[in-house]
Amino acid sequence: QVQLVESGGGLVQAGGSLRLSCAASGHTFSDIRMGWFRQTPGKEQREFVARIRWSDGSTYYADSAKARGFTISRDKDKNTIYLQMNKLKPEDTAVYYCNLYRYEGTGSDYWGQGTQVTVSS
Repeated sequence: QVQLVESGGGLVQAGGSLRLSCAASGHTFSDIRMGWFRQTPGKEQREFVARIRWSDGSTYYADSAKARGFTISRDKDKNTIYLQMNKLKPEDTAVYYCNLYRYEGTGSDYWGQGTQVTVSS
């Protein structure tokens, strides 16, 4: 059973930084990507933030994340991805979810429980 465990969320002042982590376990998939989405209260859909292809480390960012200099990375030995967020703003306040997408077959999505990020002004 695939498990994604996020950590690193918390309360930070505007302008501060946080690094989120997501550790994956319970799978032997060979072709995946992992990434981060976020969801704010009152919004039904989760907003894409960034993703990384496990095999070659290629990355892709939402325009907003790219403009802000967010960085996604992975540690293959630890089966973990990270999201470094700097210069945080109150509008970054959200629950951040880790996602694993399996390319094989018809494609499958797996989600973590989420970690709360709160940025105070």
